[in-house]
Amino acid sequence: MKIKPLFDKIVIEAVESMDKTQSGIVLPGTAQEKPQMAKVIAVGPGGIIDGKEINMQIKVGDIILYNKYAGSDFKLENKEVTILRQADVLAIVEK
Repeated sequence: MKIKPLFDKIVIEAVESMDKTQSGIVLPGTAQEKPQMAKVIAVGPGGIIDGKEINMQIKVGDIILYNKYAGSDFKLENKEVTILRQADVLAIVEK
């Protein structure tokens, strides 16, 4: 299944987080924070939103940092994805 977000929306997939602290303590899934780094898997076209033209600066494959409580979580083909607005992205991580 392919997903195509509308307007200024992007679809992201969380980058795997560590399940162990630096000191070696193993964290159960319920104690782990929601990851704030993700890979972009789909990008909307942008356009006129609330009377302002929005140009998409994010592209598929980018690794991003995003606001902790941003977006809506969904299950897509047995994968957890989040759909959020481009404005909720804090930074693009460059390698």
